[in-house]
Amino acid sequence: MKPATRTHTASTAKRSARKKSVRARGQQKIDSERAHAIQEALIREHYLSGEATGTWNQASEEAMRRYQADHGWQSKTVPDSRALIKLGLGPSKDHLLNPESAMTTVPDAPATSATPTHSTPPAASPDPVKNPNQGDPSSNPQ
Repeated sequence: MKPATRTHTASTAKRSARKKSVRARGQQKIDSERAHAIQEALIREHYLSGEATGTWNQASEEAMRRYQADHGWQSKTVPDSRALIKLGLGPSKDHLLNPESAMTTVPDAPATSATPTHSTPPAASPDPVKNPNQGDPSSNPQ
């Protein structure tokens, strides 16, 4: 019996020799307009000092990290959506007909109340409601 051998074609060799390009996914840097708006908000909230430059720099990253940590959110240098909304930089509601009353987020879960977990069955009423389609059993001659 002859041992099995693998043959490589030219196309297989080319494919394995090609280097796959690794593309970074997601947003790579903050737009200067957006960075300026975030910096102004961080300055207003006293997390950043000086003037907004529009360049997302080390000071901006540290200010955002502190702001997010103080609110109990992720403390990465990348702005969290909750932080941006809290800073007044959330999504625009200009396209909504009634922006004041529009529900654009999931409502908060209802708070648990201090009511007991067991329920008492309702008390039986002394005079049951009679169905007008049925006769009174006491007046039904047999």
